[in-house]
Amino acid sequence: MLKELVIGDKGDKGMFKKMKSGLAGLKSKLARTHNAIMGSVEGAFTGKSREEVLEMLEESLITADIGVETSLEIVERLRGTLGGWDPERLKKYLQDYLYEILKDVEKPLTFYRSPFVVMVLGVNGVGKTTTIGKLAALYRAQGKTVVLGAGDTFRAAAVEQLEIWGERTGCDVVKQTMGADPGAVAYDAINAAIGRYANVVLLDTAGRLHTKANLMDELKKVKRVASRELPDAPHENLLVLDASTGQNALNQARLFNEAVGVTGIVLTKLDGTAKGGIIVPIARELKIPIRFIGVGEGVDDLKEFYAREFVEAII
Repeated sequence: MLKELVIGDKGDKGMFKKMKSGLAGLKSKLARTHNAIMGSVEGAFTGKSREEVLEMLEESLITADIGVETSLEIVERLRGTLGGWDPERLKKYLQDYLYEILKDVEKPLTFYRSPFVVMVLGVNGVGKTTTIGKLAALYRAQGKTVVLGAGDTFRAAAVEQLEIWGERTGCDVVKQTMGADPGAVAYDAINAAIGRYANVVLLDTAGRLHTKANLMDELKKVKRVASRELPDAPHENLLVLDASTGQNALNQARLFNEAVGVTGIVLTKLDGTAKGGIIVPIARELKIPIRFIGVGEGVDDLKEFYAREFVEAII
């Protein structure tokens, strides 16, 4: 269920009554991942040897989907670094090691031309259309004009949901009939943005992974159409991943990156899973910028990713 937004007239730059900023409250939002990594370890800080705690930590890191290789490496580094038993130093070193991995993918999305075209990718069920709506709300709150392209023409609910977001955020929605060519939707959306001097185009796309070859060919076609209408468009290929799927999210990232080239990632549903550690192997292996993280259903629960705050929230 989409939450009602308080907006003014279409085009009103001050349309929102309230939009929270920063990462306030992130620790409570990521409590499940924190508990998965540190819960059993913190309970063992008294009455356990250093080696026993490190073994428990290794198991906890793997459980949180940080990955076997990364987990083993972290524990070995900790074992070699910590000369004496000091729980607070262990936490600090663990934070620093994870930060070293994640800091390189801390790259907020910036617009370098207008209109700036974002093609939003992802399989069905990851929160793709909702993420587009939240991005539209964010950019409208910043005073930008946004056009939404309903490119998932095979799922009626996606078009309807996008229309709801368009109405609530004051964004034009470009759509065609069900089953229409997604490339044609991209063409219309981009040209509508050009004609209306819009700042941003957010293109929804289909996500039917059971037909991988057809889906990827379709996305490649949308890219070709966009590039014909605007130089270098789409300027961002933004992949939405569901953190609760753990290692499957990493596999999806590999697939989309190999097919169309992913330039940014949104990791959603982090508040409802203990598998938030999956962000670490994604960052380590693919080195794709993490643009946003989703930590709740509210319109202001889509946050720009900051490595230090994230690490301190889960450790």
